[in-house]
Amino acid sequence: MAYSTRSYARSFSNSGGLPPAVKWLLISNVGIYVLGLVLRLQFLSIFALRPVDVVTHFYLWQLVTYMFLHGSIFHILFNMLTLWWFGVDLERMLGTRKFLNFYFFCGVGAGVCVVIGEYLFGNPRGLTIGSSGAIYGILMAYAVLWPDQIISMFGIFPMKMKWFVGIIGAIAFLGAFTPGSGVSDVAHLSGLGFGYIYIKMRRVRGLRFDPIEMARDRYKAWKLARAKKKFQVYLKKNRSQ
Repeated sequence: MAYSTRSYARSFSNSGGLPPAVKWLLISNVGIYVLGLVLRLQFLSIFALRPVDVVTHFYLWQLVTYMFLHGSIFHILFNMLTLWWFGVDLERMLGTRKFLNFYFFCGVGAGVCVVIGEYLFGNPRGLTIGSSGAIYGILMAYAVLWPDQIISMFGIFPMKMKWFVGIIGAIAFLGAFTPGSGVSDVAHLSGLGFGYIYIKMRRVRGLRFDPIEMARDRYKAWKLARAKKKFQVYLKKNRSQ
């Protein structure tokens, strides 16, 4: 898959090297993969997404760490190339912090959907690895923002971005009804869904839509309210003495 060079395609400003988030996501994913190969490390037992561990043992970190594990060279190659090809322009448009929020919103959201899906219809003891949920979110966001951008599948089949995402979405949907395929189509579909939600709701009543930032602000407000309450209790105790 590659960008088209046709004159009516959107022009890209890829000068100046990779933006920070894409660069460090590439380095961390490839670095962890190579480290596992060279040192023969087994990350799967603790860091892969296993729904039963998340629900019964509260291994909540798996909703993040599974995104940095890949099973084969082709698996990581597809995900990292897609991150490079489409993530660069998305990060430059959103900004580094918001792009990272978007990336983990899609990836963690896909992980949650995998946990629910495996408990309802699959095998909660099965393992899921890969950044495909976040990557598919990037593809959907790109298709929403630049639907008529021409890309070339393997340099052979030129098509608009919106049609390409429609095709991979249809493949993931059909694959979801084929258990035992070894591909987490639930993660792919939910990644597409979360990518669409994020981009479509970037402005809600004039405010920027950023779920992670909203959650962070709510947590800060909760901590402030808790500290205020403790301080009030402390003052009442001192006054009563």
